[in-house]
Amino acid sequence: MEYPINKGIGRSVEYKGLKAQYLFIFAGGLLALFVVFVIMYIAGISQWFCIGFGVTAASALVWLTFYLNAKYGEHGLMKLSAVKYHPRYIINRLRINRMIKHKKNEKHS
Repeated sequence: MEYPINKGIGRSVEYKGLKAQYLFIFAGGLLALFVVFVIMYIAGISQWFCIGFGVTAASALVWLTFYLNAKYGEHGLMKLSAVKYHPRYIINRLRINRMIKHKKNEKHS
């Protein structure tokens, strides 16, 4: 069975509708959930609790990843994180006549 991962030169990675960073969030999240599951199981927590936690958390991760992908698109998370670096408004306290520079005594040749 073959799964096409990249659909062309210069385009971002896409798999089953997940694009770019969402694919990495998805894979990293599932890996982290697996590690947490193994740690919980080794720590002696009930097997059924571990399975329930794993299934619930994985389902939430899948839903959240596809939701973010659909809502924000390929570059949406980067744009969302860049918003906090933009000023809310720009204050200019210069008088209008100082903003417009008058060049007096300028010689024209």
